[in-house]
Formats: sequence, structure tokens, C-alpha cells
Amino acid sequence: MIDIHCHILDGIDDGAQDLDASLNMIKHAVNEGITKIIATPHHKNGKYDNIASSIKDKVVELNKTIKEHNLPIEILPGQESRIYGDLLEDYDKGEILTLNHSKYLFIEFPSNHVPRYTKKLLFDIQLAGLSPIIVHPERNSEIIENPSILYKLVEQGAATQVTASSVTGHFGKKIKKFSLQLIESNQAHFIASDAHNLSGRSFRLREAYDEISKEFGRDLVYMFQENAELVVEGNTIYRQPPQEVRRKKFLGIF
Repeated sequence: MIDIHCHILDGIDDGAQDLDASLNMIKHAVNEGITKIIATPHHKNGKYDNIASSIKDKVVELNKTIKEHNLPIEILPGQESRIYGDLLEDYDKGEILTLNHSKYLFIEFPSNHVPRYTKKLLFDIQLAGLSPIIVHPERNSEIIENPSILYKLVEQGAATQVTASSVTGHFGKKIKKFSLQLIESNQAHFIASDAHNLSGRSFRLREAYDEISKEFGRDLVYMFQENAELVVEGNTIYRQPPQEVRRKKFLGIF
């Protein structure tokens, strides 16, 4: 499995607080069957600023430590940027990092609203050749109350990433119900852990995939897993579960 959203880098945001915490999270991820993790520290969220160069340096350091401990996992560079007006300008300056140097860019909304300039900025991001992925929209109170906001953004080309713990119910019944509704209506394109630690904010990817399989069947699970691989490779993602994904899984092609 690949986890495209994780706060695994130590000491730079509200995720792993030190190297020991990072290693403990990594060992847990390995036990869960995760082979690649995109490290996505917070940026411009009002508390943390982590520019691209500093993230890449931390990823190199952590992969070196992983190799020393002989752990079968790889950390890839990424970033979780809070939406802000000058985001594209900072991308041009080299401060904004896409997921594993692909065209895919994480965009985080404030927890209680969607900024009025969002539609235009996401459009401009796409004009610049990037593909925005809205992270954990199921936890945004304005989107919960008015799902058409997200529907229109997805219709205009944005993708979305739902958190594993939302699917499993660890953020409450209301968010779980809404998460499943987003999945059922093809408004979700990725499942990721958004793991911060091993207590309240752990991975739960396998548990989430089991829940999705139970509710909707394996095709959706295959799509989410394949989309994570496609992001890492920098290729075009699926917008709905194709039969070909299931056929290839069955034949063991990937």
C-alpha cells in the first residue's frame, strides 16, 4: 500500500515530534503493509511554514535512517499547503512542493469554511499544469452543510482525498456517514491516513479499505490503491472505478 498523506517527518509540525516517534510510526506502517509514504508536513496553516527545500532535506535524512534500520519502506517528498492567495507565486519561487515531484498538489481548506477565492485559485492551479487534490473535505463544516460546494470543485477538475480515520468512524458518526456518501457519489479519489502519531491519529488504512470493501465492493478499493500508485508515478488518476483495474488486480499485473 501507498499512503499519500502523512505527518511522518520529525519536529517540523504537529506530527512526529522526534526521530524516535517517526521510526515508531514507520514500523507501524510497515506492519500494516505500507511500502511508500509521502511526507506532507503542514505549510502556511497559521502555525507552521515548511518550504520545499527544507522538506526535501528532511526526507533524505529520514530515508537514510530507515536504511540504517533495514526497514522495507520509502519516504517520498510532499507538502500539505493551506490554501492562500499567493500559492502559485510561491510555487514559482520553488517554495511549494507537489507530491513526489508530480503534477499533483495538496490543498487544505480551513476547517470551518471554503474561501471565496477557491474556485478561481483551483482553476489557475490547473492552468499552470498542476492537479489540485483537496485534502479531507469530509471534515470541513461548510462542505458538510453544503456538499454542492465540493461537487462543483470536483466537476471543475479538482480531486479529493478522504481520511482513513474518517471512514472508520474515529472522527465520529457524522463524518463517517458523510465520508461514505462522498465515496458512493464518486466525489472521493484517494484514501490516505493523515497520520500524525500512533495514539489518536494513526494510519488505519487497512481498516478503512476493509470498510469500503464491505460497503461498496473491491472495485473502489482497487481504484483508491491504484490512484495512489499513479500519483507517485506522476500519471493520470482514475475518476471512477474501471473494470480494468479489477481485472489487472486479479491477474496479478500490479
